[in-house]
Amino acid sequence: MQTPRTEFAQALKAIATERGLDPDVIIDTIKQAIIAAYKRDARDQGEEVDTLDFDVEMDPVNGEAKVFAWPLEKPEERKDVTPPGFGRIAAQTAKQVIHQKIREAEKSTVMDEFSQRVGSLVSGIILRFDGANVRVDLGRTEAIMPVEERSPNERLTPNQRLTFLIKQIREGARGKEVILSRADAEFVKKLFAREVPEIGSGSVEIKSIAREAGVRTKMTVFSNQQGVDPVGSCVGQKGIRVQAVTNELGGERVDIIPWSENLADLVKSSLSPAENLTVALDEEAKTAHIKAPEDQLSLAIGRDGQNVRLSAKLTGYRIEIESSGEISVVKEEPKEDEEKPKTKKTKEKKVKEVKTKSKKVVEKKEDAEKPPEAVETEKEGEISKKVVNNDTQS
Repeated sequence: MQTPRTEFAQALKAIATERGLDPDVIIDTIKQAIIAAYKRDARDQGEEVDTLDFDVEMDPVNGEAKVFAWPLEKPEERKDVTPPGFGRIAAQTAKQVIHQKIREAEKSTVMDEFSQRVGSLVSGIILRFDGANVRVDLGRTEAIMPVEERSPNERLTPNQRLTFLIKQIREGARGKEVILSRADAEFVKKLFAREVPEIGSGSVEIKSIAREAGVRTKMTVFSNQQGVDPVGSCVGQKGIRVQAVTNELGGERVDIIPWSENLADLVKSSLSPAENLTVALDEEAKTAHIKAPEDQLSLAIGRDGQNVRLSAKLTGYRIEIESSGEISVVKEEPKEDEEKPKTKKTKEKKVKEVKTKSKKVVEKKEDAEKPPEAVETEKEGEISKKVVNNDTQS
């Protein structure tokens, strides 16, 4: 059945289409507004309205409305109390209330839509700062990013477009509010799911993740499909995928670790870039005892204990690290531009030179130990000997 093309019906349809609302919701809103307008006029005329119940019957075609009232809990005494000329007066009086009710209904519809998108990513523009909190324009509504959901090292400016995680819908002072986050570990997971098709398809899974927002994130990945490298999938060709995530996070470092069923191997991998670690697990106390070489100890602990702290969050084990008292040996191959090893002859020559020098040093030492008179006598004898030899030759 085609809807009659009356002015009221067309306006109702236009509002419903523009606001994305059900026409029945708008009609109920108008009814409530008309009742509010009637009560206001009745109070101004000194009538008692608190002991009565009210209802409105409205024609959805032409918008004609009638007000009915009855004593509380006595619906059988229902009667028409519509005052003469109430239609035009009610329209003027109820205009503001109708707008307010429609805004509330629209906001409720938007909140219902966003409540179905909790845990997903959304793009928004920063509007302004409410103290340390940030107001974000999401298009159909405004959202708020509390200070605890901000990344500490990020500098935000108005009109800046960013990606956010819809964390929750919560009741605030002005009704329901959309809460956004850029500091939650789930935000990193969703960014990787957006950049890595293998995660979206389910062939690669993020098993666990630990994050200190703005500084560093560690996560373990696992492949459900044979032949798929989970770490390589997340890193991408020449690191393009992980670089896209890092850029969105403002340069935050992301460590991608292969998942292992062997917990000792997992703990060892989670402490990268430290190497040559020895792991002993105490499963009852949920503690991992680590021994690290002297030169790897600081790498395993990390700056301000960050590396070991994230590893503990990632694995669920308390981690204790101590030095093994050893120094790991790193073997390096000679580079092409370095000099080639010297030959055996060169080495022998060098040894002879060293011996000669040593002999001279010994002789000097012996001379130093002799009395000055003896040294001078020897020198005079040598000079005389040279003179005699010269005379003989001549």
